Amino acid sequence: MSQVVLITGGSSGIGKAIGTYLAQKNYRVYGTSRNPSKYSKSTPFPLLQVDVTSPQQIEAAVTKIISEESRLDVVINNAGIGITGPIEETPTDEIRNAFETNFYGPLEVIKAVLPQMRKQKSGKIVNITSIAGYMGLPYRGIYSATKSALEITIEAYRMETKQFGILMTSVAPGDFATNIAAGRFHAPVLESSPYQKAYGETLKTMNEHVDGGEDPMIMAREVYKILQKNQPKVHYRVGAFLQKFSIVLKRVLPDKVYERMLMNHYKLK
Repeated sequence: MSQVVLITGGSSGIGKAIGTYLAQKNYRVYGTSRNPSKYSKSTPFPLLQVDVTSPQQIEAAVTKIISEESRLDVVINNAGIGITGPIEETPTDEIRNAFETNFYGPLEVIKAVLPQMRKQKSGKIVNITSIAGYMGLPYRGIYSATKSALEITIEAYRMETKQFGILMTSVAPGDFATNIAAGRFHAPVLESSPYQKAYGETLKTMNEHVDGGEDPMIMAREVYKILQKNQPKVHYRVGAFLQKFSIVLKRVLPDKVYERMLMNHYKLK
C-alpha cells in the first residue's frame, strides 16, 4: 500500500522537489499552498489551499486527506518564510508573522495530524528547519530564532510522542536554489539608518548565497532516505560541507572567536 504524505509549502522550491521525488517513488502525495490555483499545473500531485497561520485551513486539509485515503503516514512541515533586517528596525508585526508561519504553523499542523497517527499507531513527521537555526546570523536573527525554536521544540515533542509509534525528526538545509530570497520580508535599507551600509552589503551576500545554492532535489533524496529509516535521528543537516561544518565550529570554538568568524564572513566590523 502506498504511503500517504502531506507536504506543506509544496508548490515550489524544496517542498515541490520533495513532493515530486516522493510521487516518483510511489507515495501518494498531497501538497499545500496559499494559492494552489497559481501552481496547480506545475506539480505532479494535488495542492490543497492552506495558509499554515490558519488552524481552520490546516484542519480542513487534514480532514479531506483522511476522508479520501483513510490514513496519513507522513507529514513534512516545509512551509516557511524568510525575513531579514536589523532587528531594531524590523517591524514587530513582521517578527510576529515570521514566528506564526515558521514556528506556530508547523505546531498547528502537528496538532491536527496527531489524532490520526495515534489511531494508526504509526506516523512520521519531518520538520524542515535551517542551518541558520543553529546560530544567530547578523541581519537574519529573527529567521534564525524561528528555526531554532522549532528545532528545540521538536526535540521535546519527539520524546512525548514516541509512545504512540510516532517518529519526529528535523532536517536543516543550508543554502538551496529556491525563491525564498524573492519571497522573504526585507526590512528596507534606509539611507538614514545607522545600519544602512552593513545591512545593504550583508543582504547582497545572503541573496548571492541563495542564488548560488544547491539543487533542491538533493534535499528531496535525503528526505526520502530518512523516511526509509525505522528510527530516524533527532537532527539531520543537508548542505555544503562548510555550512554543516559551521555547526561543528560553533560547538568547539570560544563564543567570541566564532562571532569574529561570522563577522569576517559577512565583512562586518
